[in-house]
Amino acid sequence: MAKKVVASLKREASEQEKIVKVIRAKRSEKTGAYTFREEYVTANKVKDFFSK
Repeated sequence: MAKKVVASLKREASEQEKIVKVIRAKRSEKTGAYTFREEYVTANKVKDFFSK
């Protein structure tokens, strides 16, 4: 019989360990076109990213 090693190693990531991709749109004052800033942050720092 095979052991269930994979199932024992798998665990849920806590809120601090989850990685999230965030994208912010910014409008250029010269051309009026939008530029996008993408960044990977942890789930607990998402509000800090958008508050800048």
